[in-house]
Amino acid sequence: MKKISIIGIDLAKNLFQLHGAYEDGSVAFRKRITRKKLLPFLERQPACLVAVEACGGSHHWAREIRQLGHRVHILPPAYVKPFRKRHKNDMADAEAISEAASRPTMRVVAVKTEDQQARAMLFRVRDLLVRQRTQTINALRGLLAEYGLVAPKERANVKTLEAILADREDPRVPGLAWEMADMLMNQIPEFDARIAALDSQAQAAAREDETIRRLRTIPGVGPITGLAFLAFAPDMEDFKCGRDFAAWLGLVPEQRSSAGKERLGKLSKMGQRDLRRLLVTGAMSVIQRKSRWGKEPDPWLQRLLDRKPTIKAAIALANKMARTMWALLMKGEDYRRGLNTQAAGIQAAGA
Repeated sequence: MKKISIIGIDLAKNLFQLHGAYEDGSVAFRKRITRKKLLPFLERQPACLVAVEACGGSHHWAREIRQLGHRVHILPPAYVKPFRKRHKNDMADAEAISEAASRPTMRVVAVKTEDQQARAMLFRVRDLLVRQRTQTINALRGLLAEYGLVAPKERANVKTLEAILADREDPRVPGLAWEMADMLMNQIPEFDARIAALDSQAQAAAREDETIRRLRTIPGVGPITGLAFLAFAPDMEDFKCGRDFAAWLGLVPEQRSSAGKERLGKLSKMGQRDLRRLLVTGAMSVIQRKSRWGKEPDPWLQRLLDRKPTIKAAIALANKMARTMWALLMKGEDYRRGLNTQAAGIQAAGA
């Protein structure tokens, strides 16, 4: 009797499409099932590989299905797409997931714990509030510019507009416009308070976690970056070297090589974009210490700045920071400036 080896599931909110496959790849069943009946159905199946596509709720279902005794693989959508035949529908998606999971070299997404997802939620909520605050400030600046009231960019310069709106009798702002602008202005302190509260939680989490403490010894890495690392980065043992981790983050050039000729393009930007963005932002802060406060940069960074544009130097430094993060966690050490950084820096600049 044939044995079911893989079950591919196209996840949704209420209706799930399942595709079962035998060991030889032939179809065992195609079944549509409701949310409530999914786990009872899988509980009746023999232990096998259950594959789902990475999406909202995929980590929750992976944890639940694991408890039933199945192995679970979460597949990146980009790796599933080539296995879909012709038209796109739930049945074709489930079959493509099953086909992709059968490949022995297929890369999978690590299943996150509830604690990791809680850290990710803290980061996401903070990021959302920061973007909403920026939107509010930009809207306020744009609306008041219609009346000739212009303030420089950056959040610190909002005080210029705040001083104008403090005068209710200012003839430059009509009554209705003043009310709308005042409504937006009052929202900014609320965003500041909420973001500050989340920053305090992130600081507290950073003090309690040894991994974040070790990562913060790297220049340019703060508590928010450390929190994002714990929330989004996979196990460092999944990477053979620091360059593999930097490549996973998308901090290496995109390859378009062919016929033995190496052709490198722009930054690949593959992998986890939030962590990549934070590393580049942290690298820019390290560079700005020299330009704004006159602090002496690392000799490797100074040589890079002398011959490269600032943004390219920041990306190279972010690449180096990613490699350093991998090295610190694999060796269980703290960052020590100047120790074995020259070789890693040259490789990062070349990447």
